Amino acid sequence: MKGIRSFSHLSRQFYASAPVEQSLREPLSGLQAPVGASLSHQDIHVTKLPNGLVIASLENFSPSSKVGVFVKAGSRYETVDSLGVTHLLRLASNLTTKGASAFRITRGIEAVGGSLSVKSTKENMIYSVECLRDHLDTVMEYLINVTTAPEFRRWEVADLTPRIKVDKALAFQNTQMSVLENLHAAAYKNALCNSLYCPEYMVGKITSEQLHSFVQNNFTSSRMALVGLGVEHSVLKQVGEQFLNVRSGFGAVGATAVYRGGEMREQNGDSLVHAAVVSEGVAAGSPEANAFSVLQHLLGAGPYIKRGSNTTSKLYRGIAKATTQPFDVSAFNASYSDSGLFGLYTVSQAGQAADAIKAAVAQVKAVAQGSLNAAEVTRAKNQLKASFLMGMESSEGILEEMGAQALAGGAYAPAEAVLQKIDAVTADAVVNAAKKFVAGKKSMAAKGNLGNTPFVDEL
Repeated sequence: MKGIRSFSHLSRQFYASAPVEQSLREPLSGLQAPVGASLSHQDIHVTKLPNGLVIASLENFSPSSKVGVFVKAGSRYETVDSLGVTHLLRLASNLTTKGASAFRITRGIEAVGGSLSVKSTKENMIYSVECLRDHLDTVMEYLINVTTAPEFRRWEVADLTPRIKVDKALAFQNTQMSVLENLHAAAYKNALCNSLYCPEYMVGKITSEQLHSFVQNNFTSSRMALVGLGVEHSVLKQVGEQFLNVRSGFGAVGATAVYRGGEMREQNGDSLVHAAVVSEGVAAGSPEANAFSVLQHLLGAGPYIKRGSNTTSKLYRGIAKATTQPFDVSAFNASYSDSGLFGLYTVSQAGQAADAIKAAVAQVKAVAQGSLNAAEVTRAKNQLKASFLMGMESSEGILEEMGAQALAGGAYAPAEAVLQKIDAVTADAVVNAAKKFVAGKKSMAAKGNLGNTPFVDEL
């Protein structure tokens, strides 16, 4: 059969159909669970220790385990004198600690087929390890060492300077990353304006003492959450009580983010213009947060077909009527603990940037004036619910959701509760969210050949 390499490439649907005598509508009879297994739904367990540490776990009986330490120590907690310290912390995750050398950490994790990763957001740092369940004790030892006992030897920190330069250069090759960093710098006076990457003038100047000071002030028990998948809650709780009870107190109190509105433009010779236009949104967990999320999907949150375009979205159809050249557009929504940004992100040819941006803004204004129907709101809710549930299908997705909720409120809301809140969003709430964008003070970041790109005060 030409075109088919082997039968292993065929879908199982071709040869794994159910016997015709067995009704698909009736439960299987005589099915017995193996000893030690359970067919019931496993709940997520959450415990908050007296020292403030939150422990959350899901025993999913997976052959692999994944454990993460979440810390309220993102870039927003950097001071003027320590800008870029979280970038350096990400790269220093495998350096020598008081309990293990850099070589031992690397060799020990590789020997059991595990992995150690570190990532950070504006608000949190996330250290996570993954391995086969039988080797969890081994990799947990290194995770605890990295998060509670780093040494930051001066010569090892100095050796990170070339890596900082390469890491930042690679990140900012992504134009979208560059624009979003500029957008936050323009939108906020403090805290959330801090970049995820080390400023150029600070490269090579962050000292071991600054790293120790940042960890001492922010890596406290009350600012941490220990989250695990494929691990018993009692085991995780014991680890937290014994090894993460290192520093008490609330640590450094971060400044409340102050939205100001502003503009940053980066002129270059690119033929494409990337532009983000936003107003202040709402904080995560606020009553209006779900309305803004539904509005995002109503306008268009990106294509749902791989390498396709979101031709059914309001934003796409609006810009298609105003331009003749290819473009891309999506609604932008970012929520933090005390603020948020909502708006539009467009990519267009330089000559038609003004038409694309103004047409996109006009679509939000139309929604603010009531131009939406029940079918569109229902579709947006379905897309939001599907996006949330699909994100929870991966181990990384559910671990990050558990960690974010544990840090924010010391508890976990099950998926059913989240879906109910999405269903409760009314069309009026969506209209009010659009009105807030239209009436709010705008912030804008743009990059490319900006000769035909409007300034924020022209919108």
